Amino acid sequence: MFSQTWLEVNRCRTRLRRAGNGTPILYLHGANGVPKVPGFLDEFVQDWDVLVPEHPGFGESGDPDWLECMDDLTYYYLDWLDQLGLDRLHVIGSSLGGWLAMELAIRQPLRFQSLTLIGSAGLAPPPAGLEHLFRWNPEQIARHTFHGEQWVQGALAALPDPDIAAKNRHTITRLAWQPRLHHPMLYKRLHRLKMPVLLTWGEQDRILPATQLAEFKRHLPHADVRTYPDCGHLPQVEQQAAFTHDAMRFLRSVPA
Repeated sequence: MFSQTWLEVNRCRTRLRRAGNGTPILYLHGANGVPKVPGFLDEFVQDWDVLVPEHPGFGESGDPDWLECMDDLTYYYLDWLDQLGLDRLHVIGSSLGGWLAMELAIRQPLRFQSLTLIGSAGLAPPPAGLEHLFRWNPEQIARHTFHGEQWVQGALAALPDPDIAAKNRHTITRLAWQPRLHHPMLYKRLHRLKMPVLLTWGEQDRILPATQLAEFKRHLPHADVRTYPDCGHLPQVEQQAAFTHDAMRFLRSVPA
């Protein structure tokens, strides 16, 4: 269903999976990359043009030497969107991708119709006890990412190629090592996000706990909020049906 193409921007070749027609939805993945298109997105291709890029430095995309921080990644994607001629799009961002979505929309708010943020990084540091998350081995990552044991076992049975995993880890360290997984000045700029925002969170998230929602709600008071019980860091996976229902209803409520 999703076709695969490659796009070169600023001397970096990135992988893009794309399907559907209509208003574009841009899905921005988190720190573990996007080795395959998340299953929930299959539900959106009937009504939207769904784009799933693989960030520079992740997976099979290029690993540019200029990528040093989230600002670099943000401006890369603004150039990427220019090259594709995309405007007035929706963004769904998971974890690191949620942070990236906010950075993009702060800089060019009129370009984006809505933001859906899934267990987003960017606004508040991880709580005490998670300062060593960059050192977790693959099993620890799986056990912290998912709540249900069946999802943990599924992740352990489908671990990425070690070279890809090392590449992803190196990139997330470049982007979010210091300060950990957030930008301390981001809160000052969130008033620019006038578009509709949906905040979603797994109630048992062990990477960026749902307690972080309070900070997001404080700075994005107009946002809709959905939380998911018995769910870890990826509600679009562990609670796919409920998340898809909420995201689709939200997108359909956004004025054209």
